[in-house]
Amino acid sequence: MITTRLQKWAGVAVMAGMVAGSHAETPPMQDATTHEQLIPKLRQAQQSDPMKNMPVVTGADPADVYKPKDLLSESDIISFQGMATLVPKRAILLIPKNYQDRIAMRPGAKIVGWADFFVANRGWITTVEVSRTQAEGNLALADDTRKNLSECGNLVVATYMGGPISVLPLKEPKDPDPKVKDPKAPKTTNPNPPVTTEPAKP
Repeated sequence: MITTRLQKWAGVAVMAGMVAGSHAETPPMQDATTHEQLIPKLRQAQQSDPMKNMPVVTGADPADVYKPKDLLSESDIISFQGMATLVPKRAILLIPKNYQDRIAMRPGAKIVGWADFFVANRGWITTVEVSRTQAEGNLALADDTRKNLSECGNLVVATYMGGPISVLPLKEPKDPDPKVKDPKAPKTTNPNPPVTTEPAKP
């Protein structure tokens, strides 16, 4: 009997604690900020805006000076049998005369990546792997490479790590003193611009 009464009193105490806790957690009510109260705060923020004190910068807009170049204007298009691909300008080292008509976009041709285009057209395209130094024009192509180019009947594309890359004209070596030149120094020529050749004779 006593045990039953204690259980009832314990239940009542627990319920009273829960009710009291729920009242304690209720946040106090606050009035919403009115439009009239917001206006002075907005004016104060505008007066303290640091951007108003910044000097006006004159001159050319950097966004206009450093506009990204158009991809098409910086590329050559190779197309054949309904496929076309883009390669950087100066990446084509050799264009045989019988392949000149393939350096253009053909109506209806599908643009594909270089890897897919090369796999489908490796019968008439040859690649020459160049170093970064050669691509920058700081080192000439090897003699055997130039010899192979002169004898090749395919269209030749320069690649770096498998991808087409521009090969800049060979830079002239800088003389220590422009007034003094060594007459025995060999003259350098630029072997890199694309050349047009007659089809290789069998």
